[in-house]
Amino acid sequence: MKNAVSWVLVLFLTVTLLNNCLQNTTHQEIKKKQSFIDQLRIAYSSGDISKWPKPILDPSKPAFSEIGHLPKVEFPADNLYSEEKASLGRVLFYDPRLSGSNQIACASCHDPELGWTDNRKLSFGHDRQLGSRNAMTIMNVAYAKSLFWDGRAASLEDQAKMPIEDMREMHEHIDIATEKIVKIKGYESLFEKAFGDKKITKDRIAKAIATFERTVISPPSRFDRFIDGDKEIYTNDEVMGLHLFRTKAQCMNCHNSGYFSNNVFENNGTSLLSSEEEDLGQYLITKNKSDVGKFRVPTLREITKTGPWMHNGSFNTLAEVIQFYSTGNPEPYKYRSTVHDGTTLNSEKSDMLKLLDLTKEEMLQLEAFLGTLSTPVTRPAPPKLPK
Repeated sequence: MKNAVSWVLVLFLTVTLLNNCLQNTTHQEIKKKQSFIDQLRIAYSSGDISKWPKPILDPSKPAFSEIGHLPKVEFPADNLYSEEKASLGRVLFYDPRLSGSNQIACASCHDPELGWTDNRKLSFGHDRQLGSRNAMTIMNVAYAKSLFWDGRAASLEDQAKMPIEDMREMHEHIDIATEKIVKIKGYESLFEKAFGDKKITKDRIAKAIATFERTVISPPSRFDRFIDGDKEIYTNDEVMGLHLFRTKAQCMNCHNSGYFSNNVFENNGTSLLSSEEEDLGQYLITKNKSDVGKFRVPTLREITKTGPWMHNGSFNTLAEVIQFYSTGNPEPYKYRSTVHDGTTLNSEKSDMLKLLDLTKEEMLQLEAFLGTLSTPVTRPAPPKLPK
């Protein structure tokens, strides 16, 4: 009996000792983890990027621009900014009379209440025709080096005309659209204030819309405030998400600079060759086989407002996007090749896409950080259209 009691006592003491050891180890790990986050918080909120941890970059990307604030907008020499021109551009942006049906305006697909996009997988256009790609936001588009997913427009002035003439979008010849604006007397004074005389041309229409679009800029986000020194504005998960963004997750390879885009074209294996959703991407513009399946890297600013994501709107949540990149998108073999106009084309996914093996906690932290790049929704009243 005494032996049994002794063994029970020994077992009790052993379990107690082990439990205390485990608790001490757990407390030490939590303390160590918190200490690491505290160090990151101090570094990233210091206002000095030289104190930030070194980013992890792909060897194929020797040059990159550190993430940070949006720079001052630069206007082209042949289309300098004026308040009157931007005001005129805003009116034209909302005017459906530029379309063939007189029912579709630029704002139809780029609604300020929806992140200056339409939150649809694919946009509707003339006669409710479905477009072939997701509508990109125009917010911060002043920093884009080329426009559209395939880069077919070199400037906002070029871009402004293209949706008007697209048969599936606004379905109107630019010259006819211009004549319609010419006949609206109320526009004469607006053009005179913007350009010095009452002459209305397609180029002036494009310049005015482009000028307005360059003014659609994000206000400072929680990210901007954090890196400027408001160190308590971030949660621990957001601090870790920022760090992961620059290191293990390697998002910095493509989404860098204050614009959170490197303004280049990459193949992330979503062209789905030989399927009903096949999209050859930049190849359709350049005809270079190396551009098959390449699309413009979009900005991540205001990212929580601009879903669904990807050129074809294939992801409904940011969690899905993060999971996609964590796995490195193991592109199915059957979607890597197609024959287009008699030419065999292949999709060559970027080498930067590789298995990251992010944990569930890390993916949640990344999503938390991305949320800090968005700002509160604005609901400006549409302008009164001239008659």
